[in-house]
Amino acid sequence: MNLRLTIITALGLLGAVSVWADEKLPVLQSGTDIYSNITVLSVTATDVFFTYNNGKGMANAKLKSLSPDLQKYFHYNPVNAGQVEQKQARANAAYQRVVIYAPAAPAPSGESRPRPSAITHTSDLNWSTDFSQTLAQARTDGKMVLLDFTGSDWCPWCIKFDHEVLETDQFATYAQNHLELVLVDFPRTKPQDDALKQANRALADRYHVTGYPTYVLVDYAGNELGRQVGYAAGGPRAFIAELEKFSSR
Repeated sequence: MNLRLTIITALGLLGAVSVWADEKLPVLQSGTDIYSNITVLSVTATDVFFTYNNGKGMANAKLKSLSPDLQKYFHYNPVNAGQVEQKQARANAAYQRVVIYAPAAPAPSGESRPRPSAITHTSDLNWSTDFSQTLAQARTDGKMVLLDFTGSDWCPWCIKFDHEVLETDQFATYAQNHLELVLVDFPRTKPQDDALKQANRALADRYHVTGYPTYVLVDYAGNELGRQVGYAAGGPRAFIAELEKFSSR
């Protein structure tokens, strides 16, 4: 299918529509950036998500920035999209009120935080399941928060990315200095209590995550800085570079 898109890259997800998944596009243009060898991952109420360069990179674009013909093709509904964006804005504002104005816990008298070692091992990392607590810790430490939306016991691409990236010392060392980590798991066989299931589903709804793996980087107020949808090759170096790009926006 020969389509040339003119779009503006942006963020946001809701209700991925699978009918366009794996569709191939030869070229996709975003501003002055031109992507080639496109594979559509998902289309939502607000965005189209895709890989480019035969899966070597990932990006997304707002449907409202597409041509009228492509908006019609992707079933873009401006009313629904506006409601989604408003809902996300309200959710972010609520988290800002809770987190930004919450008093930071003082460090115990006479104690100082240990300096991280030159190399951190994956066994030293703490993947929390309490998002609110992790946001508060990120505010205290001046770090970002990485959410790993995964199906840890059934999703092959999640497991592959864990092995190639998240379980490496290179990523662990970077995370120790820059990130607080949250595991948002949707297992099929691992036991999980109802409260955690409900909390994970709420996070998936808030950040409009519809597929796994999805890695969402947020600031200490819970505002999204960027995301990677699906597996990406390149190992820890490429993933860290992507996180750095998100944080510098």
